[in-house]
Amino acid sequence: MGVKFLVGTKYMKYNIPKEIRSIYTALHNAGFEAYLVGGCVRDLVLSEVEGLLHKPKDWDVTTNAMPEEIQSVFPESVYENNFGTVGVKSGAKDETLKIVEITPFRIEAKYSDKRHPDEVKFAKKLDDDLKRRDFTVNALAFDIKNEEIIDLFDGENDLKNKIIRAVGKPEERFGEDALRMLRAVRLSAELGFAIEEETKHALAKNASLLRHISQERIRDEFSKIIMSDNPVAGFETMRELGILKYILPEIEEGWGVGQNKHHIYTVWEHSLRALMHAVENSWSLQVRIAALLHDVGKPRTKRGEGKDSTFYGHEVVGAKMAKGALSRLRFSKKIIDDVYKLVRWHLFFSDTEVVTLSAVRRIVRNVGEDIIEDLLKVRYCDRIGMGRPKERPYRLRKYESMIEEALRSPLSVGQLAVHGDDVMKICKMDAGPRIGFILHVLLEEVLDDPSKNTRNHQEKRVGELCALSDEELKKMGVEAKKRKEQEEEKEVAEIRKKYFVK
Repeated sequence: MGVKFLVGTKYMKYNIPKEIRSIYTALHNAGFEAYLVGGCVRDLVLSEVEGLLHKPKDWDVTTNAMPEEIQSVFPESVYENNFGTVGVKSGAKDETLKIVEITPFRIEAKYSDKRHPDEVKFAKKLDDDLKRRDFTVNALAFDIKNEEIIDLFDGENDLKNKIIRAVGKPEERFGEDALRMLRAVRLSAELGFAIEEETKHALAKNASLLRHISQERIRDEFSKIIMSDNPVAGFETMRELGILKYILPEIEEGWGVGQNKHHIYTVWEHSLRALMHAVENSWSLQVRIAALLHDVGKPRTKRGEGKDSTFYGHEVVGAKMAKGALSRLRFSKKIIDDVYKLVRWHLFFSDTEVVTLSAVRRIVRNVGEDIIEDLLKVRYCDRIGMGRPKERPYRLRKYESMIEEALRSPLSVGQLAVHGDDVMKICKMDAGPRIGFILHVLLEEVLDDPSKNTRNHQEKRVGELCALSDEELKKMGVEAKKRKEQEEEKEVAEIRKKYFVK
């Protein structure tokens, strides 16, 4: 069967990359069988089924050659694992093709720890290799020579019917490697597929096996779920099947927890709606996690019931819970710190009729310049998650403008080459108003000519200004400060014009 994808109204043959064909040819000429296998084949078939190009994220080859034989064909390859996989450098610029993994046909033995096979045995036939794979949609092989799909478990039909089904008996597959349960959820979320009933039943029955899986492996699958196009379906599935309690029990606490008069959704529903807004905008992993967890502290801080219930301090409690959860899942320090800050400060006061620029500066300081935009994004998610029609009402747009005001390079004495301590030493005086007047005079001169902002020039100029009377110095200083404020007002006016606010 030829593999094709649809462009406009024309079917076109799917082109296997030349690097893959070259690897196949080298193995074939050496007397070995070789097939594409796994996710890349799934994507090839999806391209045909849906009429849209699904570009493989990587390309995996399986062969009847042993690791040493693969390396004899590709002398510069890398073999550094216990599973027989040899990495072949293709020379491609495309990241998905730079390293092509070639693995001998395998039969995996018993999984005593529910994570790794006790031993890896190499097989003679492709059929044996396909039988050990997790789901039918991943148990497809592609014969490059004849351009045919090899399908032993009806995976093509499952792709057409949008179904995730375990190969063989689901309980055996999950008993071999419990992480496959999370992979089922992830594939369902990524592809928009339903999980077949027997497979779903086995997920619920064997959820506790996830206790045997390392937090790092769980984290990786969790990250892929939350970065998928429909993580909400993934979280709903995990909750329904009893899986979520082994992944992120903190978020499950919000299930069925009603809120007050400001909310129409439960904490759980609100959190998932907030997450979905981040997904629809293709925002980062940190923003998605923070959107999901921004109200995670509400169940533990709830007081009272009904429209007048309160959640005082939920942002503080939630930030600690988020930090604990992400630390448990072995996320990087950067992600943990970012999400902690985004959850901790997501309730920033944004009434621009009352809030001052200094208050905005404090928020920027607390969160950090590098993620202040992410904080705004979390606030947008919060609003949409509440059912509000606009993510950026006037006051949030104005708040954005105030943030830019706080972030812009300030026209301040702090930019001068000399500082207050320098002035006191040169003039041999204690701190007082004269110090400020001198600095503002220096600033006025730098505004006229930036080349004067050097230590040599300004130290000499400070000596000259020290000789002036208090009255002369004050007059020069006040004029300099007034000019600085006028320059600031011009910049602020331009920023607010940009954000369509007054």
